[in-house]
Amino acid sequence: MSGQTAPLKGESISVDVPAKINPHLGVGDPRADGYHALSTVYQAISLHDTVTAERREEPGIEVTVSGEGAGTLPTGEDNLAHKAAKLIALYAGIEPAVRLHLNKRIPVAGGLAGGSADAAGALIACARLWEVEIGDAELHRLAAGLGSDVPFCLKGGTAIGSGRGEELKPVAAEGTWHWVVATTDTEIATPECYKEVDRLREDGIGRYSSDVEQIVRAFETGASADELARLLVNDMEAAAVSLRPQLASLMHGGLEEGALAAHVSGSGPSILFLATDVKHAVALARRIRMRGGARSVHLAHGPVSGPAA
Repeated sequence: MSGQTAPLKGESISVDVPAKINPHLGVGDPRADGYHALSTVYQAISLHDTVTAERREEPGIEVTVSGEGAGTLPTGEDNLAHKAAKLIALYAGIEPAVRLHLNKRIPVAGGLAGGSADAAGALIACARLWEVEIGDAELHRLAAGLGSDVPFCLKGGTAIGSGRGEELKPVAAEGTWHWVVATTDTEIATPECYKEVDRLREDGIGRYSSDVEQIVRAFETGASADELARLLVNDMEAAAVSLRPQLASLMHGGLEEGALAAHVSGSGPSILFLATDVKHAVALARRIRMRGGARSVHLAHGPVSGPAA
């Protein structure tokens, strides 16, 4: 969102917010504040949620959900979109009176930042609904207070992330890459996966992949999918598979069906399969569905623009 938030009239505002993947996810040692140092590359992909903010006559924040996670996601103060609406109201010095509807297409608890995307969408939708004047720097600060992935979810595209992931440097990616996203019936809490990363390293398994130079250059030069496949890194992958061994079977199955690479998304448990092009992605998705082992299979491409573009 460049400059000030544009004042928009009307009783409701809808914002589409994309999922994110981490083609490179380097995890360092725990910091003094309990977070792990990260050296990552984010990319927004074409799976997205729609966040709609609608005025309420009575004070309060109401959250409703349709699609992925409907009936299971929290809709009270534990919901990140609810927290985002409360935060932007606090910033503006107003009493919130809004109904947030989350139409979810991003798989829930899959390492794709669906909750962070909803928070980013709520920040933007509420700021526009309430005509809050807020610059990029302040919006970024509010987003970082909600979660490490929320600042990137505001921006989209491709970016290097450092710190705990909230410090961003845009990357001018020249090209489009195609993915098959397979979700599973299991879940992995992000803190659980970080703990397993630490445990494995105590046993000499894994290291901090801090260097993002090669993969950034690949995105900037529009590298082929074959080239990109050799550069994908996720320091959390061994931990995710250690916690949920069934992920290994799904990954190997996708490779046997012709994927160029199989990559755990974030802390998992969703698996990303890299395809050569859209035709290959469609065929690969069909074969993975027929093979079984995945709860759902989605086609996606990236990078795509974020909601504030």
